[in-house]
Amino acid sequence: MPAADSLASPTLGDLVPMLRAAGCVFAEDEAQLLLTEASSPAELFEWVERRVSGEPLEYIVGWAEFCGLRVTVVPGVFVPRRRTELLVSEGASLLRDSLTPASSSVSAIVVDLCCGSGAVGVGVASQVSVRELHAADIDPAAVECARRNLLPLGGYVHQGDLYAALPTRLKRQVQLIVANAPYVPTSVLPTMPPEARIYEQQISLDGGPDGLDLHRLVIEKATEWLDPSGHLVIETSEHQAAGTAAIMVAAGLGVQTVHSDELDGTVVVGTARA
Repeated sequence: MPAADSLASPTLGDLVPMLRAAGCVFAEDEAQLLLTEASSPAELFEWVERRVSGEPLEYIVGWAEFCGLRVTVVPGVFVPRRRTELLVSEGASLLRDSLTPASSSVSAIVVDLCCGSGAVGVGVASQVSVRELHAADIDPAAVECARRNLLPLGGYVHQGDLYAALPTRLKRQVQLIVANAPYVPTSVLPTMPPEARIYEQQISLDGGPDGLDLHRLVIEKATEWLDPSGHLVIETSEHQAAGTAAIMVAAGLGVQTVHSDELDGTVVVGTARA
């Protein structure tokens, strides 16, 4: 990497070959973003070095694009993936469909479990109006990051283990629970891309032997928190969707699986039965 004073005004043409050689698939887009966001040539060189070493781009610039929004992301906190936009769109659609009459404004309580940066909750709130938005995570760094994203929206972020983090007054009151809980089987973790395996915390990835340990815990107590017609939407993989759905059926929820080829995303929707 050239010294800062040897390349005073780096261009797209200077940066793209460096990023491409490091294996960045979207080298041109990343180079353009780094050029736009860096405040000086010195910072730009530092950022490119970090990116070439494999650090996620989102940690370097401090935000991730998600559902057309800029979501603050800090090192170590799970980076929102594009496939998770399906979780947001399905959750928002369920809230809109539950309106009576259809022209009414939404007055819903939404909970984002295993929230990470809070991106899913922020995404839902950007698409429908909600009365209360709550997010929870066991990781202190994620909680602090989520607060930066949710507090400007009037949301609440709680630290703790799943439902134990939530105010008990929310029991039987929640219209929508969204969860991007870890679902990577433990044995698969070593095969994940270095950006995730090295830079993201294992607690945000590891779903246990079959990847469904957290799904079981989220589903098990969902009906204690959902209102009589509320919904639970969980991101999963296409391969694991049947397992997630079976857990929901056993818990007494109505179940639907939704897949998007465009986003390469899969979610399972559980509906409370009054």
